Amino acid sequence: MRARRAAAARGGPAESYDRHRSTVDVKLRRRSYNGAGSPDPDDRKSGAADVTTVTSARVLDHPGRDEIRLENVLHALADPMRMKVVRELAAVSEELSCSHFDLPVTKSTTTHHFRVLRESGVIRQVYRGTAKMNGLRRQELDDLFPGLLDVVLAAAGHEADRLGGA
Repeated sequence: MRARRAAAARGGPAESYDRHRSTVDVKLRRRSYNGAGSPDPDDRKSGAADVTTVTSARVLDHPGRDEIRLENVLHALADPMRMKVVRELAAVSEELSCSHFDLPVTKSTTTHHFRVLRESGVIRQVYRGTAKMNGLRRQELDDLFPGLLDVVLAAAGHEADRLGGA
């Protein structure tokens, strides 16, 4: 990491690395050096630095509408923890952050469940600042598999009532 930062300070290849690492603009300062490796005296006197702003965004991979497969959606919905997430998302119209969900599993397992839901096309995840927001891809799922989500959510609700859980 230090080597990448040092390379960025010299205007090296770390610029492309930083472009994918942060959600905010990264300002890289490049100072020109003479052949001997010491700072250019003119730069020190004027305090001038070449400032480059690199716009970056953390983007998560999602399947396109045509890449969503029924078997992947059913697999994602088969797990009780993932079904709990989908039920909570279906109950609200806005996106919810990952920290909103109180799942009785470890943080790494929670991350795995969100990844399975995202990669199957059930949810869409986007970064808003430092929070990862989750939204149900209801319209796309209803277009591809009419009635599937409604039936599965209704069945999960009946099962929760029958078993006395939420």
